[in-house]
Amino acid sequence: MRVTVTTRRPGTAPGDVFVAPYNLTQPVGQTGALMLEDSGDPVWFRPHPVANLENGDFRVQTYHNPRTGASQPVLTFWQGTIAIPPYYTNLPGGAPEPGGCYYIYDNHYRLLRTVFAQHGFYPDFHEFLLTRRGTALFIASKPVPMDLTPYGGPKNGAIEDSEIQEVDLATGKLVFSWDILDHVNPADSEVSASSASSSGGVWDAYHVNSIDEGPNGQLLISARNLWALYDVARQTGDIRWQLGGKRSDFSFGPNADFYWQHHARFRPGNRISMFDDGCCNQPDGTPEQQSHGLILDLDLPNHRATAARTYYHAPGLYAASQGDTQALTNGNEFVGWGQESYYSEYRGAGNTEGDGSKNLLYDAMMPGSDISYRAFRHKWVGKPWYPPSAAARDGGSGGRSVVYASWNGSTETAAWQVLAGADARSLSVVVDHADRTGFETAVTTDNPGPYFQVRALNAKGEVIGTSHVVTRSG
Repeated sequence: MRVTVTTRRPGTAPGDVFVAPYNLTQPVGQTGALMLEDSGDPVWFRPHPVANLENGDFRVQTYHNPRTGASQPVLTFWQGTIAIPPYYTNLPGGAPEPGGCYYIYDNHYRLLRTVFAQHGFYPDFHEFLLTRRGTALFIASKPVPMDLTPYGGPKNGAIEDSEIQEVDLATGKLVFSWDILDHVNPADSEVSASSASSSGGVWDAYHVNSIDEGPNGQLLISARNLWALYDVARQTGDIRWQLGGKRSDFSFGPNADFYWQHHARFRPGNRISMFDDGCCNQPDGTPEQQSHGLILDLDLPNHRATAARTYYHAPGLYAASQGDTQALTNGNEFVGWGQESYYSEYRGAGNTEGDGSKNLLYDAMMPGSDISYRAFRHKWVGKPWYPPSAAARDGGSGGRSVVYASWNGSTETAAWQVLAGADARSLSVVVDHADRTGFETAVTTDNPGPYFQVRALNAKGEVIGTSHVVTRSG
């Protein structure tokens, strides 16, 4: 998948962009986990063999080993299939199908851990969060049979239940769980139970889509289809307060209300951030809002929420689902626009509706109707365990050759050396230094080979990887 960079200004945070492209109909390019430079060039790509297989929540996290005290940066993501008509109509749209799992990869792109849900639930692509305790917090979902007639649905129906699960990564044992069906009345849903008729009789009353852990161990849980966030006491499982929805404990100031939200996060100083989809098909006639990143100030004693910062796009976008708002290390905010094909970076001060270009530093668009559930910016050092790749072809008259060098996932390659020779066992350097130019670098040499090899060089000129020997084609 190739992206189009529409805005690129100084002041962005360091790091690469992490997306997991897929498509609700027909993808442009392959689906998979994709790391990109600001130029739009790929850094690392892990493609899928089939189009309807997806990754979700692809990002960098820190893996902690509580037994040794060691920690390391890792890549994490969900992999599986999502109920998207016409492929699947047995579950509500966006629900995970059985068979998914979570992956943890080290910086050599080797699989460290595979994590599964328990209690008969399915791993859900919406959230996978590593903790300092050496555990993983995630959302797990499954349909629970239920008579839905009290809610206006079918008698022999089911409700899509969600459970917050925490698993010890060393043992795979479940150490904590919290089930929303035990704590929140589904009658509060903004989605009619009659919608179950189009999803195999399963009602998506809750649609839990994010978890965050607060400084005192409390959990912040977002339920999209309730328009609500819940602060949950971990030790008791009690809901301490609800923000938004039909039973909100808070009143709202101007531009502070939200609908169909995603990616709720605790922020310092009694602040909450989220991606406010604000769209679509409000059941109570509430006007649709432009989607935007939103940071709220919470006055806890007076139960009042006010808008501290907002991040709008130009042109205005209406994302019917998905999205995220990420705090960056330099104070900027990174916004993934979910079901719209954009991701953007803003200065922390943000902007207002109708002024979406203000404080915009970076903006890129995926091709066609390709989307990513979330988009992130992270610093990452990738050192592949596998060697670089090389290819060579006839470069035209005079016996010239064009040699192509790439190393999927290497973030330390700054330049390339090219070796050539008439014998595969006795090659010599013919190009001592060629600057890396994007994912694949083409280097021209007067040497006809026909055998070639490339070496990856770091910024100090040291060799950090050597390809297999290849034969010139054409």
